[in-house]
Amino acid sequence: MGKPKRKEHRANRAILRNARISPFKVRIVADLIRNKPVGEALTILQFSSKRGAPLLSKLIESALSNVEESQELDWDIDELVVAEAYVDEGPTLRRFRPRAQGRATRINKRTSHITVVLQPAG
Repeated sequence: MGKPKRKEHRANRAILRNARISPFKVRIVADLIRNKPVGEALTILQFSSKRGAPLLSKLIESALSNVEESQELDWDIDELVVAEAYVDEGPTLRRFRPRAQGRATRINKRTSHITVVLQPAG
């Protein structure tokens, strides 16, 4: 059969859907904090000048509060690391801009689905 699956908790994650920022821009910041302790990740985000940094910072804080409020998880908050931080593409808003000779070009305003998962170190 295979090895038994670990019980997956939803209390250790936070998801932001339809954020009005390109996934490419947020992935740069998500790569900075992946596999880092939560305190270090928040410090990195605090001093980052990227536009996606405040979004990820709020997501980490939300995931932390989810862990604190969870009845089934008794993890030490100081021992948590950002186990997963990934950005998926959301729905694209399509806008049109007039161009020369009666033509129009499409402008894609991209959105992102951002997910942060916290796990104990080790």
